[in-house]
This record gives sequence, structure tokens and C-alpha cells, in this order.
Amino acid sequence: MERIPITREGYETLRKELEYLKSVERPRIIKAIEEARAHGDISENAEFEAAKDRQGFIEGRIRELAFKLASANIIELNALPKDRAVFGSRVLLENMDTVENVEYQLVGPDESNIEKGRISISSPLGKAILGKKSGDEIIFQTPGGRRCYELVEIF
Repeated sequence: MERIPITREGYETLRKELEYLKSVERPRIIKAIEEARAHGDISENAEFEAAKDRQGFIEGRIRELAFKLASANIIELNALPKDRAVFGSRVLLENMDTVENVEYQLVGPDESNIEKGRISISSPLGKAILGKKSGDEIIFQTPGGRRCYELVEIF
């Protein structure tokens, strides 16, 4: 099984979601199915069908989260090198076209959130940043065209 890098924060977020689904959502949907069955004929019962669909979604998400947690490789951020960009690094980039600075943290796909400055290591920019050092130029292709950044700082 391939190990997937994740921060401790990301791991805890997935673990809490899994626990919530198992302890709150699963019992709630079981109860909703029981109530819908109590209404009689289930062949034309929209409440029953909706509850069964929701149950299928919840069970699928539980399996997905369990797999992700089992294959997670928690990366401790306090031991990261500062001489090159690696998973978990925070980087300051300067857009060479607009001369604007942006700050990102390199994270796994399940943790990426551009509004919070967290980009996936599997994204085009994330892949281009990995292994780079301060002062390096980062050039990568996007659907909107070629982008060019300078890696200003790793912290």
C-alpha cells in the first residue's frame, strides 16, 4: 500500500470526520430508515429512498476515510529542512509577471485549500515547488498559460 503524506492537523481532521460519521450520522440515518419503514409500503416511499441513498453515501465516505487514514504517513512539521521545499514547507513566492508575493504551505490533496494558502503537492505549482531552494525560479504550465515565480523564502 502506498503511503500518503499528511500533516498531523490533516490527519486529525480526517479522523474526526470519520468518528462523526460513525457515531452521529450512521445512527441518525439508521433511525431515519426505520421511521420511513414504519410509514408502510417502502416501494413508493420517497423518505425511505432518500434515507437509503444517504446511507450509501455515508458508508462510502466511511470506507474512503478509513482507507486514507490507514495509508497516511504523518509528517512532523517541526523537523522539516529549511534549505529546500518539501512536503509541509511554507514558502514565499514572488510572481515574476505581477511582482506580487504569495505564501503557500505544501500539503497533501486532502488538505489543500487555496483560500487558506494550502496547495497540494500533486498540483502543477506544488510539483514545481518541491525540491526547490530559495532564489530558484519556478516555471510551470497551467491551462491559462505558463507561470513563472521565484522562491523567495522557505520557513
